[in-house]
Amino acid sequence: MLKEFKEFAIKGNMLDMAVGIVIGAAFSAIVSSMVDDIIMPPIGLILGNVDFSELFLVLKQGMPEGPYPTVDAAKAAGAVTWNLGLFVNAMVKFTIVAFALFIVVKGVNRLRREEKAKPAEPAKPPRQELLLEEIRDLLKK
Repeated sequence: MLKEFKEFAIKGNMLDMAVGIVIGAAFSAIVSSMVDDIIMPPIGLILGNVDFSELFLVLKQGMPEGPYPTVDAAKAAGAVTWNLGLFVNAMVKFTIVAFALFIVVKGVNRLRREEKAKPAEPAKPPRQELLLEEIRDLLKK
């Protein structure tokens, strides 16, 4: 098992995977900021000054009973909430990340198809065949 791990690490797969995870985390943070700070505020404004991150329904009142101004206030009071706005934000984030990954996979697949379509260079004949061809050519002369 140690030998297999060493081969895996040396081939670069582990490094590629680590780089992918770090880039994915950074991309996810960018998408989160874009959704929370750029996309959802104008949509909330259009829909009547709604802050989607604070759009929730109280399923069970906590102590003290409320109306609660924020999700955090409801949770602090022990209320059970249905956080619709946070779900909508998460769905928008997921859609953006899924679309970006679709574009990346589509590009990689296109490159693979182009690579397969290229004619392979003919393999060099073995040295013995080259020598035999030289001998044949010399004999013809």
